[in-house]
Amino acid sequence: MATVNIFKNYQNFEEFPAGHVIFQEGQPGDLMYVVKEGEVDIFIHGQHIETVGPGGVVGEMALIDHSARSATAIAKTACQLVPLDEERFKIFVHQIPFFSLQVMRVMADRLRHMNMHLNYLNFAQMRGDVDALI
Repeated sequence: MATVNIFKNYQNFEEFPAGHVIFQEGQPGDLMYVVKEGEVDIFIHGQHIETVGPGGVVGEMALIDHSARSATAIAKTACQLVPLDEERFKIFVHQIPFFSLQVMRVMADRLRHMNMHLNYLNFAQMRGDVDALI
């Protein structure tokens, strides 16, 4: 993802070893992270949802809507993450419109993925109901 180019030379990052829990579902969140190097696994209710690589973002929902974390993020590999608090996020959105577009794309992709998953679950439920009638 091209977002990594924005942060390629950025020196304010945190390092996490493989297996480290970056944040947990249900925790309050006041930071989002841009993956500078490495990979981060995202889990919801213990189910693996996606792996986020360089240029990807994690934790954006809690930062934007001031809600608890909706997922758990665990470093899949050793990684470098650029933390952004709300103030810094707003600065990047204002100064680099491309950044906000990338964050919106990530959120749209995740919403689309969840919609497909819900459609699958609804279909499976309907099929189970039909099978029970037969």
